[in-house]
Amino acid sequence: MSAIVGEWRLLHWRRIINDSAIEYPLGEDAEGVILYLPDGLMMVQMASADRPKIDGGDPLGGPESDRAAAYSTCLAYFGRYEVKGQQVIHRIEASLYPNWSETTAVRPFEVDHDHLVLRTPLATANGKTVVNEMAWRRVTKHAGDPPPQD
Repeated sequence: MSAIVGEWRLLHWRRIINDSAIEYPLGEDAEGVILYLPDGLMMVQMASADRPKIDGGDPLGGPESDRAAAYSTCLAYFGRYEVKGQQVIHRIEASLYPNWSETTAVRPFEVDHDHLVLRTPLATANGKTVVNEMAWRRVTKHAGDPPPQD
């Protein structure tokens, strides 16, 4: 079984620009979870902390500007994964960002016991080099923990 199988909580998502400048796309206190299941299913969600609420009780409703702000503070997708050497290949089935649906994302990774770091391949945009780095901590399950309740 792969060393990345399990539940991981986000420590940070940072964008490294020109090997030195650091940005935090969802803030330094962003929250998130990534799951790698033994059967090859994966899912990830990251969100800014303290996101403002949207008026109304309909998750697809509310003012368009509020929904746009909510969309801009969250990233999520699910699909299948495969580990090849020090890379994990995400075969994205559907994503909150629709351009990633039905695509493949290759993530070089490092795992050290309870820490996982995923990186995007180096990209160049507007004359700058960019690498996104997502660091995660494994959620440890303890023997004797009660099963989740409905």
